[in-house]
Amino acid sequence: KTDKRIIADLPEKTELAAYCSLTKTQAVLYQQSVEELAEKIEKIDGIQRRGVVLAYLMRFKQICNHPSQWLSDGRYHPAESGKFARLREICEEIAAKQEKALIFTQFREITGPLSEFLAEVFGRPGLVLHGETAVRKRKELVDSFQDERGPQFFVLSLKAGGTGLNLTAASHVIHFDRWWNPAVENQATDRAYRI
Repeated sequence: KTDKRIIADLPEKTELAAYCSLTKTQAVLYQQSVEELAEKIEKIDGIQRRGVVLAYLMRFKQICNHPSQWLSDGRYHPAESGKFARLREICEEIAAKQEKALIFTQFREITGPLSEFLAEVFGRPGLVLHGETAVRKRKELVDSFQDERGPQFFVLSLKAGGTGLNLTAASHVIHFDRWWNPAVENQATDRAYRI
């Protein structure tokens, strides 16, 4: 699809890394977790040590998304997350241009809070798809998003929405959190960047 002799109307794909600062709450939780991890790995080894390190890597990712994701307190105040602040900046621009965006996350539990937050930014509700979305409902969601009058944003879990869907109405793809395997992210991005 990058060969212009085959398809001339597919625009170039532009990729940008958007960096975010941790809020004070995030930084405190992150540092506490680093100290806990350092203490724990001193006392264990082998496969148990690897398991603990992986569990803490997941915790760090959740804290970086939003403190409420790790704390499970259900609050999700946008001001408590550097990523939410940066996502607002990016999506305000997209909303102003009346364009559409896909927002991917690896965590099902944050799809709802992201959707509620983005509804404020875009001034209207969007769509959500994750592993618990009924298969028959998925086509309906895709068709709604593909309609030019349909919602401007679609929040998807990476595993449920990252393959097999045709979402070419989107001109922006945002990976809210990063997956371990870049090929999985590329495949998700290709839901929009396709012939």
